[in-house]
Amino acid sequence: MTSDEELRSAMRRFPSGIAVLTLPVPYGVTIGSLVSLSLEPALVGVSIGHDAQAHELLRNAGGFALSVLAGDQAALAQHFARSVPPIAQWEDVAVREGARGPLLEGAVSWLECSLHSEHDTGDHTFFVGAVERVELGRDGAGLVYRDGRYVAV
Repeated sequence: MTSDEELRSAMRRFPSGIAVLTLPVPYGVTIGSLVSLSLEPALVGVSIGHDAQAHELLRNAGGFALSVLAGDQAALAQHFARSVPPIAQWEDVAVREGARGPLLEGAVSWLECSLHSEHDTGDHTFFVGAVERVELGRDGAGLVYRDGRYVAV
């Protein structure tokens, strides 16, 4: 049987792209679990822990927005990874209005999704979003997380 720490150590070696998931509440959280699931229909997925503040907020919102962060946006990733009151999350953060939640300025792309389905996966729920709108941002490196730090690639 694999221990929690063994799995964490192994997965820290796997680079994951970083996005900020936002909700109309407004609320935002940094995620490294964004995956493309299907092109037809257009579906993406994110994994959220049952005990995370975002879990029930996302379930009740009926959809979400994603800002895929650029390589120079590590400070934003760290900002939304912290547990702070939702109103404090937005101080000094450049955003524009999105149909499913605020969109962070400077990202490499944005996706707006309705909640398609959810699947219980152990101590997390895997939320599947039906992509309603995609917008490309600036060209350049994206932000990934590996070995406990943010890296531009």
